[in-house]
Amino acid sequence: MRSVDDEDLTGRAVIRNAALRLFAERGPDAVSVRQIAEAAGVSPALVLHHYGSKAGLREEVDRYAAAQLDALMEDVDEIGEVLTTGSNASIAEMFSQALPADSPLPTYLRRLLLTGDPAGQALFRRWYEVSRLLLGQLVDAGFASPTADPEVRTAFMLSADLILLLLREPLTDVLGFDPMSGDGLARWAAEVTRIYREGVLVVPAAETGEQDED
Repeated sequence: MRSVDDEDLTGRAVIRNAALRLFAERGPDAVSVRQIAEAAGVSPALVLHHYGSKAGLREEVDRYAAAQLDALMEDVDEIGEVLTTGSNASIAEMFSQALPADSPLPTYLRRLLLTGDPAGQALFRRWYEVSRLLLGQLVDAGFASPTADPEVRTAFMLSADLILLLLREPLTDVLGFDPMSGDGLARWAAEVTRIYREGVLVVPAAETGEQDED
């Protein structure tokens, strides 16, 4: 999977990327065309030439961010292979390659999802459908147990996947390490894999109907 930053940047793309970073840091409403132009090293007139208006640039940033973030889940077969083989390093590598350490995409995604932005809602809906498909394939292949409520299970698993992006800062504070760093992702993925494979709760013998032998 290629890095989201692995591309030949045209003048138009430089403007888009500058807007993405500023939108992620401050929110789109708090950023002016002049500030975007300054960050991109171009004139405000060139920003308007390429995008027509700040609203047009915002639409382009949303499309770009959605396309890059969709790439995290576009290959259902690859994700399924990672989950079924238990390759924690592959999980960490997949995220690290798609989201470099200095990428503004996690922060931008957090804004899209937590502010009720229509672009964020559409992105979450697409990811939910991909997750639902993946879960069904895992069940059919015998790598996941069936459930009477696949919709809720899908939503739970998707939420668990997104929690690193949405709560990166408070998780870093309580854990003492960045769960989105290379080593942090490997440690996080190892425990998440254990939880999915082995479970967490232990049912007491009395509740299972088992009795100790005399």
